[in-house]
Amino acid sequence: MQRGAREPHLRTTPRRTPRMTARSLRARASLIGLLLVLGAHSAVALEAGDRAPAFAAASLTGKGTLELSQYRGKVVYLDFWASWCAPCLTAIPEVKALRDEFSANDFQVLAVNLDQNKEKALRFLSKTPIDYPSCSDPGGRLPDQYGLDTMPTAYLIDREGVIRYVHRGFQRGDGDKLRREIHALVAQTKVGKK
Repeated sequence: MQRGAREPHLRTTPRRTPRMTARSLRARASLIGLLLVLGAHSAVALEAGDRAPAFAAASLTGKGTLELSQYRGKVVYLDFWASWCAPCLTAIPEVKALRDEFSANDFQVLAVNLDQNKEKALRFLSKTPIDYPSCSDPGGRLPDQYGLDTMPTAYLIDREGVIRYVHRGFQRGDGDKLRREIHALVAQTKVGKK
């Protein structure tokens, strides 16, 4: 071979790959987690007007079991979340504010954590505590029952157990829309109770 000639299949300099930033790693981890949680779920997503499926699941803190039926008679915001889901984490302060605002109106937030590793969820909650009950569903049984197709997804359920609003995804400002829906639902069901 002549001096200075290169063989086309050999590289003389290392191939450069884009550096993985913390943000891109989190985005990839979120996408992988979402695919793992939602990928196997083939049920049809529940919509407004459907009855919310009853369930019982272990409390995330390990203190007993939480059942949807124990909140019958209240308006329930059923929130599916995971520590790896960035929009879920954006929603937490808004959801806490709504719970505080409407707690005197027979309103309850019930969260369902979908982390496959419960310890990750508990570590997250040690840094960002929530003041509403959260249960753990690492096996993904509840997303199957509800036909979850997006993270986060939340269901606003009336006093009779009927889904009235479905919220897929969460962005800053969505709390205002939720506030109006909760206010209307609480007022409407109060009239129906009399």
